[in-house]
Amino acid sequence: MTTSDFKPKIWTPGDWNAFFGFGTNILVNLLTLTALLRFVLKMPDDIVFGRILPATGLMLCMSTIYYAWLAYQLAKKTGRSDVCALPSGISVPHMFVVVFVIMLPISLKTGDPIKGWEAGLTWVFIQSFVLMIGGFVAPIIRKITPRAALLGTLAGVSISFISMRPALEMFMTPVIGVVCFAIILLSWFGGVRYYKGIPAGLVAIAAGSLIAWGSNLFGLNYGGMTWAKLTDSFANFGFSIPLPAFSHIFSGFEFLGIILVTAIPFGIYDLVEALDNVESAAVAGDDFPTTRVLTADGVVSLIGCCLGNPFINAVYIGHPGWKSMGGRIGYSAATGVVVILFCTFGIISLMSSLIPIVAISPILLYIGMLIGAQAFQETPKRHAPAIILALTPHLAAWGKLLIDNSLGAAGTNAAAVGLEKLGQVGVLYHGLEVMGGGSILSGVILPAIAVFVIDRKFSTAAGFAFAGALLTFFGLMHGEKIGFAESPVMAASYVLVALVLAGCAKFATVTPPALEEEEEDLHGEPA
Repeated sequence: MTTSDFKPKIWTPGDWNAFFGFGTNILVNLLTLTALLRFVLKMPDDIVFGRILPATGLMLCMSTIYYAWLAYQLAKKTGRSDVCALPSGISVPHMFVVVFVIMLPISLKTGDPIKGWEAGLTWVFIQSFVLMIGGFVAPIIRKITPRAALLGTLAGVSISFISMRPALEMFMTPVIGVVCFAIILLSWFGGVRYYKGIPAGLVAIAAGSLIAWGSNLFGLNYGGMTWAKLTDSFANFGFSIPLPAFSHIFSGFEFLGIILVTAIPFGIYDLVEALDNVESAAVAGDDFPTTRVLTADGVVSLIGCCLGNPFINAVYIGHPGWKSMGGRIGYSAATGVVVILFCTFGIISLMSSLIPIVAISPILLYIGMLIGAQAFQETPKRHAPAIILALTPHLAAWGKLLIDNSLGAAGTNAAAVGLEKLGQVGVLYHGLEVMGGGSILSGVILPAIAVFVIDRKFSTAAGFAFAGALLTFFGLMHGEKIGFAESPVMAASYVLVALVLAGCAKFATVTPPALEEEEEDLHGEPA
């Protein structure tokens, strides 16, 4: 049979595992953004369940079905039956950024949460175009950037922003979280098969929910589940379809000055993150067209935005995880169909009152573990130090976020407390600020320099150092905002590093690197 005659299976038994795993991942994010909209922004329920969630559901449905179709095309082209669709959904870092950096400050300033919603729509509107335009230059970036840099910064995101919060939630309620984590580890790492092949994700959620509701009988209330919350959730049942929100988008342009400070840098963040995730899928054997992936994210985000969704769509971290579970094509499309039904009929309200979040957290920790490990497993051993370097900007950004949130909860900030006082107790706040600013980009540039130094390619390393200088000068790295000469000293430091590297390329005498046997080079081609 030729590849042109090959007809890939839309659904395989392994898709059940990936469906419940990926579906619960999406569900966690929907439950989280619903809580942010209702309890942080104080958004009216008719806007949350009648406008925002239906638009979000439609966007997610379009995205997951498109990536299922892209996987089908790749499987048909290659004649392979193991192609796994790219996972996609609400960008988790952006979900918190748009809420706490854009929507909340504007809601508080104006006293109107609707104004905050409008500013969020404008934020996504601008980011969508950054993604669509960036899709055409992304293949070049992917070609010249070493795999250790792309996977290393992805590992940094997975450890700090994907894994840590679920891990902490698990150990805060260990009778649910740790038990559910064991259920998942036994199946997805240990090969244990549950009764009649029931997916491990479903077993974990069922066990966690059973413990949570059962604990109520003994007055312990693990997981925060109550009958009152469950009863109240039925009030949000109904049927709502997405409606055009053009007037709200254009109303948000009055806050353009505030929006641009973060919209463009985070648009670039999305660009690099999507590159990382496409590279991660390629390492796992599924090489998707980079431009089509990035432009699709931009297009579906724009459509969702025009219908009232203030959250950006993104290719998700974790493709190798879903593939290792047996996920192929159908899991992605099936998730999209279920999501749009949940969002359109208000079922998300019921789910948030029925399932404890801590029962779902172990799935996110599993994905973080897998992606962090992939950075080391799929790159040459000699590049391991560069991967460690890639982790550090993300850890700095995560540490700064915790400090800022803690001080903010106390009604103060680092400047008011004093950087010198913080330094006296071992908190080098300014260091976290500089190193963690633009972490997704510095998490690529720094390890790329290290990789090329390890491989004695000093001229290429100098080129990346100079790129770091430009990005830093305009505030895209090691800074909090875009501008001119935002971090001049840091930018000058990169220029000096570039000069040193260029000098070494021309004049230094060095020993060649010791290459591992039959090892792949920087971009996955035989050495």
